Amino acid sequence: MIRSENLVKSYGEKVVLNNVSLNLPKGKMIAFIGANGAGKSTLISLMSRIVPKTEGCVYVDNKELQQWNNNELSKRISILKQSNHLNIRLTVRELISFGRFPYSKGRLTKKDNEIIDKALSFLSLDNIQHRNIDELSGGQRQMAYIAMIIAQDTEYVFLDEPLNNLDMRHSVQIMKGLRKLVDEMNKTIMVVIHDINFIAYYSDYIIAMKDGKVVSQGYTDEIITKEVLKEIYGMDIDVQSVNGKPICLYYN
Repeated sequence: MIRSENLVKSYGEKVVLNNVSLNLPKGKMIAFIGANGAGKSTLISLMSRIVPKTEGCVYVDNKELQQWNNNELSKRISILKQSNHLNIRLTVRELISFGRFPYSKGRLTKKDNEIIDKALSFLSLDNIQHRNIDELSGGQRQMAYIAMIIAQDTEYVFLDEPLNNLDMRHSVQIMKGLRKLVDEMNKTIMVVIHDINFIAYYSDYIIAMKDGKVVSQGYTDEIITKEVLKEIYGMDIDVQSVNGKPICLYYN
């Protein structure tokens, strides 16, 4: 389980994250929503130890984040940030193999290669595994990075805008893959996504943020409502139900 207590991040006098306390459920897809500048990316960066906190505590499986050994933490938590460009020439398979580094230290075993094979198969990348990353479309490249995270085989996965600049087909493919990680492998996925309809359809639990604070949190049907969305975004958003799922059909 991951939880935070009174988490604060400031840069000089500017407070970008203010007194955030969370207790995230395990084995769920958890979405962080809010307008630009709400603090979503900052929060997951603090909770994954990418960025140092100013105040407060983060606990991973009841152990404070700063007490974790780097290598052991990398077996518990993985994170994929928005910017993933590499300046070295790699094949898809070589990129995915980086996910095994906490275990293999660069010397891949038979087990490591089996896990890499499963990650390739999980996102249907087998047929392009020997192609170079710089030859792929944006969607294929993003799928390869997510496969690398799958190969890292952590219980907790943070993804910062994994659908950024992707077309509908690749976005749906990625969201279905993430959903499978939760449902079939019992992973806890924490994701920042701007598209409310993807959140409404695929997520289990939502953290709604505004101005560096958590203004609401709960299961998806509790948060994807006209009232909560207006509080977060400051605009009227029509919410209806399609096949039992809350869907934002249009914006006023």
